Amino acid sequence: MAREPQAAVIAGVTVDTRHWIGGERVASAETFADISPIDGSALGEISRGTAMEAAAAVAAAKAAFPGWAATSRAKRARILHAIADGVEKRLEDLAIVETCDNGALLRSHRRGVMPRVAHNFRFFADWLLTLDHEDFETRGHTNHVSWDPAGPCVLITPWNAPLMLATWKVAPALAAGNTVILKPAEWSPLTASLLADIAAEAGLPAGVLNVVQGYGSEIGDALTSHPDVRRISFTGSVPTAKRISASAAANLTPHSLELGGKSPLLVFADADLDLAVDLAVEQYDNAGQVCLAGTRLLVEESIVEEFTRRFVEKASALKQGDPRDEATDIGPNIHPRQLEKIDGFVQRALAAGARAIIGGHRKDGQFYAPTLLTDVAQDSEIVQEEVFGPVLTLQTFATEDDGVRLANDTRFGLAATVATGDPKRAERVSAQLVAGTVWVNCFFVRDLQAPFGGSRQSGVGREGGTWSFDFYCDVKNTVTAPNGWKNHG
Repeated sequence: MAREPQAAVIAGVTVDTRHWIGGERVASAETFADISPIDGSALGEISRGTAMEAAAAVAAAKAAFPGWAATSRAKRARILHAIADGVEKRLEDLAIVETCDNGALLRSHRRGVMPRVAHNFRFFADWLLTLDHEDFETRGHTNHVSWDPAGPCVLITPWNAPLMLATWKVAPALAAGNTVILKPAEWSPLTASLLADIAAEAGLPAGVLNVVQGYGSEIGDALTSHPDVRRISFTGSVPTAKRISASAAANLTPHSLELGGKSPLLVFADADLDLAVDLAVEQYDNAGQVCLAGTRLLVEESIVEEFTRRFVEKASALKQGDPRDEATDIGPNIHPRQLEKIDGFVQRALAAGARAIIGGHRKDGQFYAPTLLTDVAQDSEIVQEEVFGPVLTLQTFATEDDGVRLANDTRFGLAATVATGDPKRAERVSAQLVAGTVWVNCFFVRDLQAPFGGSRQSGVGREGGTWSFDFYCDVKNTVTAPNGWKNHG
């Protein structure tokens, strides 16, 4: 028997667990449970969308599109800034709800993630107002480039940083004049619902932003195959991306895919070793549930012993526990299925001959011990496949060419991190790495005006700055002949 969706109340914050379609709350006949990874408690019963809700959301977005597309850039920007104001006003609510929903650190949500959510809206609102291309001439003809809104966009987002990753997509799509159907991950849907409330309060017209929840592919397939959808943006796994691509192919719907990674962190002997160790330990951030994480530590063999000693000392000091505690460094992994997946990777690696320098086992509840595995073969599963947990591997290299070879030897190409004290080496190595982003002596620094995406099986396309508008718009070139106005008025 179906259970009625009802508002979830989390630390005094009320979250509506129904869909948001056409400016109204809509319940489904069925629900699914949303469970907190912190203690396994039930947060709420979430409306479980089907093809019926998908069709309703696309219809609402299609109906709202002409009005929103015709809205001036200045007014669209004002509304996006008003959404950012609303995010900042409810920052504490968003932070505590997301922490309870996906287990990430409350201190990170308060200080970094939620302020970044507001910034996402402000950045694309401001970028919209400067978006222009200087006219140019071809044999006396004038070329004028414009960005026309494409139409309804389906945005499918992951569970590891739910609101931040959603707004990396929602903000530019809305700024470009499109309407949106946002489908959050089923393991962390709650802050998307709060975003719908905030957007409505900011004056976003009904139907411009729709939020639909679902489990697995039940609603996703209906959204990505819909003929009225003009763009699809997805962040998640390679298998799901392949399914989306196949679904979108029927209508030739353009799509952008930001997928998994198995990123290298190269540490050269001339690096600042303390910095390199700090960068390596940082890869345990968010319990290792970061697609960009440099999970393959590649260390020049002449320094590996000292690097390992310092790494173990620093990693062993990390505090694992309740993410609401200010002193906690690593929270829980999001779901029992994810924990089983992580442990499966580690146990198979150990059985194949890998050695755990630290960790290598589950802990009580939804926690996995920060793990560093060595004695791993380059072609082994643990080196080649994304674990998405607090699990790193350690390999050595003798020469720069050897390090680059190992770094590029996977099917992924999302990111790479290089630690070196030699700027010429940094330039040389960065040029050879197959990655959408290369960080040199830093990690996870992203300016929204820069392109973002992956190479190989880490993704298709780029978003960020003008690249986002290129994707979310139909870019048009209008060519005007000279002396074409002789008969005018």
